[in-house]
Amino acid sequence: MSAEQPVVSTDLLQVRHHTRYRYARSVKFGAHAAMFRPHESNELRLTSFDIETTPVSTRRWVHDVFSNSITVFDFSAAPPSDVLDVICTFNVVRSTVHEPDFPIADFARRYPFVYPTDQWVDLVALIRPEYELEAEVKRWAESFIAGADGQTWTILQSITSAIHRDFDYIRREETGVQAPQDTLARSAGSCRDFAVLMMEATRQLGLAARFVTGYLYDPLTDQNNGGLRGAGATHAWVQVFLPGAGWIEFDPTNGLIASGNLIRTGVARLPSQAAPLDGAFEGAPEDFLGMEVDVEVSALAPTLKG
Repeated sequence: MSAEQPVVSTDLLQVRHHTRYRYARSVKFGAHAAMFRPHESNELRLTSFDIETTPVSTRRWVHDVFSNSITVFDFSAAPPSDVLDVICTFNVVRSTVHEPDFPIADFARRYPFVYPTDQWVDLVALIRPEYELEAEVKRWAESFIAGADGQTWTILQSITSAIHRDFDYIRREETGVQAPQDTLARSAGSCRDFAVLMMEATRQLGLAARFVTGYLYDPLTDQNNGGLRGAGATHAWVQVFLPGAGWIEFDPTNGLIASGNLIRTGVARLPSQAAPLDGAFEGAPEDFLGMEVDVEVSALAPTLKG
């Protein structure tokens, strides 16, 4: 551990997430569930939070199996409509530690290692790969071992950097995720495709990993010159559990590790369990005309450093 105090910067950020569903005729809406509320932690504090819907809804809060905070909207008293708008706005104070020191347990610093029994019991579902026929993904993941000199951290850094460096980013608005072997074969995908590829690759190596959804703050966006991939929409990345250090965030889309640019709203074993907004309507499938999502993440004050 360094004797010097780490450099910490603090940002006051605002997130505005607007989702609009359009229909060919007025339809009745069923319950909708939103995963918008950020995870508060020692690095992130929520200072305000507001959600509006049109038509008007009543709402309640629940925690899912992963302890994500879910807002459930009830439209049973609302009249039919050909448009559904959901607008969420919140402010957070986000702290970033520059050059963080990750206190990985000595036994886990070198790969391979075995999780202690008391951790394994809770992590086993996040270690087991979810996709079948992943021989290519397994070979690709194992290719990073040789050049890592047995260092667990180097393997994870290398996977993160390789996806950022070697894969083409494609923004996709449609739902669903590419199978990891397809992302690997195409060397292209969206942020959620890259997150699933890294998640499955680390699981193939016997490490516990989970899917993360949230938002990405790009400081250059405030200057009308975006520099990070995945800003302006919901973003996806990965957490890997390392004994001693805990859950560490890796953003393969941008090659970032434990970045203060990330605002986490949900974690899950599968991306399908971390949908930002999900619900139903009464009508024919062809009544649905489309969905538009607009996300703005901006700074409300200059960055403070100390």
